[in-house]
Amino acid sequence: MNKLNLSENLVRLRHQKKLTQEELADFMGVTKASVSKWEKGQNTPDLLLLPQLAAFYGVTVDALIGYEAQLSAEQIRCTYAKLCRDFASLPFAEAVEETRALAHRYYACYPFLLQLGILYWNHYMLAAEKEEGMQLLQEAVGWCERILQNSSDVGLCSDAFALKAGLNLQLGKAAEVVEALEPAADPCRIAGQNGSILVQAYQMAGEAEKAKRYVQVKYYLDLVNLVGDAVLYLSLYEEKEAACRETVRRVRGMLELYQLEELHPNLSAQFHYQSAVFFAARGKKEEALEALLCFEKCVGRLLRAEEVKLHGDGYFDLLDTWMERLPLGSMAPRDRSFIITSVREGMAHPAFDSIRGQQEFQRLMRSLLEQ
Repeated sequence: MNKLNLSENLVRLRHQKKLTQEELADFMGVTKASVSKWEKGQNTPDLLLLPQLAAFYGVTVDALIGYEAQLSAEQIRCTYAKLCRDFASLPFAEAVEETRALAHRYYACYPFLLQLGILYWNHYMLAAEKEEGMQLLQEAVGWCERILQNSSDVGLCSDAFALKAGLNLQLGKAAEVVEALEPAADPCRIAGQNGSILVQAYQMAGEAEKAKRYVQVKYYLDLVNLVGDAVLYLSLYEEKEAACRETVRRVRGMLELYQLEELHPNLSAQFHYQSAVFFAARGKKEEALEALLCFEKCVGRLLRAEEVKLHGDGYFDLLDTWMERLPLGSMAPRDRSFIITSVREGMAHPAFDSIRGQQEFQRLMRSLLEQ
């Protein structure tokens, strides 16, 4: 992602061709002084000469001037990680300005625009004013619409469609989200069986390894989605104590059985936190503290790790290859400082007022915020 470097490229390409400035000047029909000024960055070739220079050296005009319209997957990951650090360490306005500058520069790199939209979704709440945060979300919606209008990548457009729905939900446009998602999300639609059909097709085509990798990833994601749905269940059915208690019992068993607190501590922490909110809101102090202890354990895993990364294990032994193919690879979309900020805000939930003065809660607070 270098800045335009026409002068350096002209020097490098001429040297590769083993030409003198005089020889290039003769070919281009200009003076040696003109070539010298081009290579020193004191002047630039006439616009009409750029295609001729590019053709002579056998490169594109973009390559000649050093313009990168597209970023590689690795560049996208590195840039996202840097911007995450900037949102955590720089003034919010500076981080936003840098993000916008990159969006303008790589406006035709649609995978990058998608990740910038995710970046805004993960950090908009850091804005000092609510209106500023909403403006960022709306800006990200615009990037999604650009992807949907211009990209021919079906998978990328599907991701942009889902991201746009999530952004609009944060913007309070619930009716618009329902209208967009309800037809495609209908559980009765046969499209929900695509994964199973694909696995069988791999087997029939003799591609056993692809079938194994796909079914393992699908299996893992089904578990992850189940835990995520349980978090929603606890928030939607909080008035049904028996149902929520049974949800906590079953999901805790599944977290232990599949070792999800180690595989996905962030999602596990969300579940334990929602369980604590449920118990605290009903005045069940001991059970709320028990859930917070589980929450503390998961957050501790996140904060003690040198680098927060998704990973497989001895059972899910084919996940790592898939994770490396994700747009952000195996890295987490938010950094350590953001996790601490989120924990601080979460522990301020009114449901915990009934246990806030207890010694164990105070210890938990110190443990969570001092790691």
